[in-house]
Amino acid sequence: MKKTWWLILVTFLCLLSSSNGRDLKARDKVNLPKYNHTLATILVQYASAVYLSDLTALFTWTCSRCDGLTEILKWKQGFEIIELVVDVEHCLQAFVGVADDPHAIIIAFRGTNEHSLQNWIEDLYWKQHEINYPGMDDAMVHRGFYNAYHNTTIRPAILDAVDRAKKFYGNIQIIVLGHSMGGAMAAFCGLDLTVNRCEKNVQVMTFGQPRIGNAVFASLYSTLVPNTLRVTHDHDIVPHLPPYYYYLPSKTYHHFPREVWLYNVGLGSLVYRVEKVCDGSGEDPTCSRSVSGNSISDHLVYYGVEMGSDAPDSCRIVMGSNDSSPSVQDSRGNIVLTREPAKFVLKLSRELDNQGKAISVS
Repeated sequence: MKKTWWLILVTFLCLLSSSNGRDLKARDKVNLPKYNHTLATILVQYASAVYLSDLTALFTWTCSRCDGLTEILKWKQGFEIIELVVDVEHCLQAFVGVADDPHAIIIAFRGTNEHSLQNWIEDLYWKQHEINYPGMDDAMVHRGFYNAYHNTTIRPAILDAVDRAKKFYGNIQIIVLGHSMGGAMAAFCGLDLTVNRCEKNVQVMTFGQPRIGNAVFASLYSTLVPNTLRVTHDHDIVPHLPPYYYYLPSKTYHHFPREVWLYNVGLGSLVYRVEKVCDGSGEDPTCSRSVSGNSISDHLVYYGVEMGSDAPDSCRIVMGSNDSSPSVQDSRGNIVLTREPAKFVLKLSRELDNQGKAISVS
């Protein structure tokens, strides 16, 4: 009996010592990305809009969820989509566009459809598919999220659109964003642009993103794409998945920094929204990890903006019968709507705007 208890104690101490070595160290705050509330409340609207199933309204930026952005910037022709890609086979959707303020290429990825959200969450609890990330020793990532970006119609369409945008606008900021699984894809896209396309000016912002890799991957990611912010909302269940096992480092997924945790304090009518900027570990125990991740409703609203599809029961898409946008459709039904960037529109709007100040994206 004594032998058994001694063996248990030794095993526990080994797990404790090994797990401590796998956690990311909190980085110097000087090197961490700064949180810009105004920018976040603008970008979350793009992350919401990309969910919409009406491709014509989305491509022409006349969709219901585009109003919050176009009402502010309408007189400046503030945003134009140049590529909208729908991978019907895998129920994925993304767009690339150029915004006047912040002056940047915007890449947005759609998250998980509500119809499959419950099953997807259950899968994240029990199925931990990992693969070696190419060129990064010991870095493991979630197979499903990796494949969703790298092995579908999405990646080539996105990269082609970025290349065309840069020919018109030069070396401007690239902002990649997404909600839920779209956040996971946004992270892989930001890393792809940095490592494989040698982009030096990439920012990533995700909302309700799950963990996508182990501690080695998280450490490498934070070094390569340091201008990254993960926004989490109160008890949102998805940022807690796949599970984080502190005492089982070899089986543990690990968030990369930097988290911004949105939560409420107070009672009744005296409720205040707190936006806490977390440390550089990626797993700050005083942020979302301090509460139980048990809410799907918290996952579906960020900054008061609805996140989710307008057709939650399916992956259906709608296109107007008189839509004349240039498009490509492959044998599997995947669709790419594309147009050439209208550089002169943004240039003209900037010349007319003598008093406006661009939002800082640094």
